[in-house]
Amino acid sequence: MNQSGFGFLLLLAAGLMNATFTLPMKFTRRWAWENTWLVWTAFALIVLPLAAGFVTLPDISAVYHLAGSDVIFHVALFGMGWGLAQVFFGIAVEAIGIALTFSLVLGTSAAMGALIPLLLLHPDKLHTSAGHALLTGIALLLVGVAVCAVAGTLRENALPAAKRSHRGNATAGLVLAIVCGCAASFQNFGLAFGTPLVQIAIQHGANAANASNAIWLPLLIAGSIPNLFYCGYLFGKNSTGVNFVRAGFDHWVLAFIMGAFWFGSLLLYGASVTKLGALGPALGWPLYMSLIVVAASLVGIFTGEWKQSGRRPLVIQLAGVAVLVVAIVILAKASQA
Repeated sequence: MNQSGFGFLLLLAAGLMNATFTLPMKFTRRWAWENTWLVWTAFALIVLPLAAGFVTLPDISAVYHLAGSDVIFHVALFGMGWGLAQVFFGIAVEAIGIALTFSLVLGTSAAMGALIPLLLLHPDKLHTSAGHALLTGIALLLVGVAVCAVAGTLRENALPAAKRSHRGNATAGLVLAIVCGCAASFQNFGLAFGTPLVQIAIQHGANAANASNAIWLPLLIAGSIPNLFYCGYLFGKNSTGVNFVRAGFDHWVLAFIMGAFWFGSLLLYGASVTKLGALGPALGWPLYMSLIVVAASLVGIFTGEWKQSGRRPLVIQLAGVAVLVVAIVILAKASQA
């Protein structure tokens, strides 16, 4: 198997892990959302990145010392922007529902996260066969996500009123979802523009597949700050901090599993882009987003989320997934061009 094929397999595993990391939340019933999200934030964005950094980077202090404060500051700034996107996502869901928010966010993030690195870092590749395939794949990705958004909206409207998402200001929700999608792509910007950290880590003995941990550590810790503040705000508003003493140890274990799946997905994504050639971040990100949508759709179908929606929304959803699969094939071919 060639390098790009192996990179695609890593992306496939990463997309599946990311699409399923929230499943344990279904079983943390004695916690409010903010309880689970706070513990997830602690594990996924602080504890596990620190552990991975110190285990996989032989001389981590030298890496950050040689990189200089400018690179670390910009990576952390991208992380802060991504962290804000996580908060905006939760607010947008309240306003326009999970399906539409999910589709808008991933579609916008995929397009931004692929185009910006391509235009700024590899403008010479724009008019090559790989660049054309990338642009075609992104266009199909946006079409597929739009179809999934329609299916998700129809599904939600078909559900009993008690099971629908609480709707707030729809216009504000749409704006927040688009802003969230733009800010969510900052995670990929941190990887694309933080390459000096990767290069220095490799020079100091880090394995190429693990060197991106030098980026994830400052990016994710900075990204945890908005999430921690938002959870703290919800604790004060809803008086849910007491839930931590009411739940058993199993809730902490479930939150850790969430963190392990999510961070593991990110590690696999970081390793995969090193296998996709010069256009790694530009190609990897839309592939990653597409695979997450496909995997999340299939998981939703297998776990019965579409049972009460009727036939039409499910057929439209499967059509959207089919378009995304075509986009994935084109993007995978672009990685080999």
